[in-house]
Amino acid sequence: MTAGGSPLLEQLVGDFEAECADLDARVSPLDTGAWGTPTPATGWDIRDTINHLAFFDADALLAVTDPDAFSALVQRVTVAGNDYVEQRTLEGRSFDPAQVLGRWRTGRVALAAALRGMDPGARVPWFGPPMSPASFVTARLMEVWAHGQDVVDALGQQRPATSRLRAVADLGYRTRAFSYAVRGAVMPEAPVRLELAGPEGQTWTWGPPDAADVISGPALDFCLLVTQRRHRDDLALTVRGAAAQEWAAIAQAFAGPPGAGREPLS
Repeated sequence: MTAGGSPLLEQLVGDFEAECADLDARVSPLDTGAWGTPTPATGWDIRDTINHLAFFDADALLAVTDPDAFSALVQRVTVAGNDYVEQRTLEGRSFDPAQVLGRWRTGRVALAAALRGMDPGARVPWFGPPMSPASFVTARLMEVWAHGQDVVDALGQQRPATSRLRAVADLGYRTRAFSYAVRGAVMPEAPVRLELAGPEGQTWTWGPPDAADVISGPALDFCLLVTQRRHRDDLALTVRGAAAQEWAAIAQAFAGPPGAGREPLS
């Protein structure tokens, strides 16, 4: 690890911290009973959600600070062949909400500090392909935002969109090929143009301007699509072209097996 970081990495780590702080402010006032509120993620309550973030932050810190030890962890998980996420979820239920919250707070602070000191050109191992530090922290930011949406929905709250969504949308666009690969399929060669309206009037675009396939609409809605927090029918996205339609049906920005997605709200 080399000290120094980069302006981009610093910005992304700051966005990660801000997203964590927003979610922390929502769960910290909850009484013990409210931590048991079911979320839209089947079988998970709010405590499970925060525990999930805490234990993956711990794994992320290991990947950043001791790549060899993390690779050994991945090998053990692979050999065991059990559901690692389910195992850690069950472990987390032995902790009371205050302990879960404390572990999440301590772990994310340590992770942010470690990420800030990384060489921007380094590669960080993960459960999927290795990533640059910038991509790695973006993935953690996406996880906090997506699971934060589960908590927001569980509590019946509203959460305003922020400019931090640009990083989530960027990850969503860059994981188009992964959305196919995780399903054992090959991404079509046809490029897809992404045209999003940011929450403060910005226009964010990816892909060639002359692409025949286009997805356009609010950045929030695209982020909800690629994190599978809303069904396509509940989003104000315009999808034009066969390749864009196909991708929109399977878009997945998070690691792991193909997600089941969510049922339409109405």
